[in-house]
Amino acid sequence: MPSAWRTLRRRVLTPSTSETLLEKRGFHRKSPDAQHLLESVGGRFLEGYAYAMEARDPAAAELRLEGVPAPFRGFAYEGAGMGFAVLDGLPLSGRGSVGRFLAGRGADHVYMVYVGIGWAMARLPRFRWPDVDGLDPLLRWLVLDGYGFHQAYFRTARYVHEQYREPAFPWPAGDTPSYAGHAIDQGIGRALWFVGGTDADLVATMIEKFPESRWSDLYSGAGLAATYAGGADEAELRAFRDRAGPHRAIVAQGSAFAAEARLRAGLLVPHTELATRVLCGMGPEEAARVTRDIRPAGPVPGALPAYEVWRRAVADRLANDGGC
Repeated sequence: MPSAWRTLRRRVLTPSTSETLLEKRGFHRKSPDAQHLLESVGGRFLEGYAYAMEARDPAAAELRLEGVPAPFRGFAYEGAGMGFAVLDGLPLSGRGSVGRFLAGRGADHVYMVYVGIGWAMARLPRFRWPDVDGLDPLLRWLVLDGYGFHQAYFRTARYVHEQYREPAFPWPAGDTPSYAGHAIDQGIGRALWFVGGTDADLVATMIEKFPESRWSDLYSGAGLAATYAGGADEAELRAFRDRAGPHRAIVAQGSAFAAEARLRAGLLVPHTELATRVLCGMGPEEAARVTRDIRPAGPVPGALPAYEVWRRAVADRLANDGGC
């Protein structure tokens, strides 16, 4: 049973679910089904966050997270990742919650947990930011992806409609700080799927209002969200793929990353299979295998971080094998 202190901590630190309502956020409402889907995603995220806030340790939170329905469980783990990162950043709370979480069942949801850490970065003062140097050097760019999603989701006017980009983001990791804006844009692209209410044509229109130099990262993020969160039918996905034009391969890369995230966690759902077949030209197992087969095992030569080299290699392979 949670202690009175942990219960109070959850109540004080967990945002209201009203913050995830599309009407509250001013997001597009394509249909009642799409609205219900996106609001359910937000609600399950906050559910996972609350489990972390109330748990005596990560193992206790995992027991409750495993009860979340499969389509939304990854989002709950993402919320828990944010929660444990926030706890690590609070005075007197100590450190190490994120590490213990990732040493348990959180390891199967590592992509989502890293994104959740980025949400925490957006809420914590800079001197309390998580220690990203201790994270996987390849995947820790996902933290900035999560940061970008948060900013576009909660500061939509600034980051989406005004296309604001932070000129010199203070990335605490020492590797290729100039890449930070690209990783943040990938998260903004994911958020556009929510801002646009899963309306694929509207999402593409929003992307194309940004400077063209940012389209690739934004399209990649939107492709990932379309595959992981869902909300679009086959015709909409095909239209989105075609609208992406020269960015079709990077849309496929985002889709393949989403497939790998769901398969690694054992959470494959029908909309992920549909999206990968449309966007990648192959099934989710095959698309996920592409990401694993060419994943860098360590540092790579050149000026680009290994994460970006990996993304481009996945896009090239999918363009060749899937015809996307």
